[in-house]
Amino acid sequence: MRAIEVDKVTVHIGVGESGERLVNAENILEAITDQKCVRTLSKSRIPAFGIKMGEPIGCKVTLRKDKAYKFIDTALAIIDRKLYASQFDETGNVSFGIEEHTDFPDMAYDPNIGIFGMDVSLSLKRPGYRVSRRRIQQNKTSHKHRLVAEDVRSWMQDRYRIEVME
Repeated sequence: MRAIEVDKVTVHIGVGESGERLVNAENILEAITDQKCVRTLSKSRIPAFGIKMGEPIGCKVTLRKDKAYKFIDTALAIIDRKLYASQFDETGNVSFGIEEHTDFPDMAYDPNIGIFGMDVSLSLKRPGYRVSRRRIQQNKTSHKHRLVAEDVRSWMQDRYRIEVME
């Protein structure tokens, strides 16, 4: 019951504008993850950048189960299995960035498309977290059962052989 497992992995590319660049980012994200992506919309209006409220400005994919574990292996290999302590939050999540999509295997640079970076967020959980998320007979998760940053760091070091830098 105390084992840590991956709930989901969210991969996000923020383009900052709609149009051809967003379509290119969607195609790249779908090629990397083998899964259809969803557009993300702007939450507010930013006239200086020419962004309207509700305009699509990025795309994201949520990976679960086996696809998530495979993607984590690949993504950590790209960043040389090094994470900073600040990339772990207090509730058991890990976030890091990948600077270029061309670092992934089978992804080549295309001058017509350009280079896109992406944000990777890992959401971790323990079995039994459903108790606090279900609709019927919802209850709180015990303080002892919640994830903390130190548990996640040690799990990542054991499972993925990462190095945590200060």
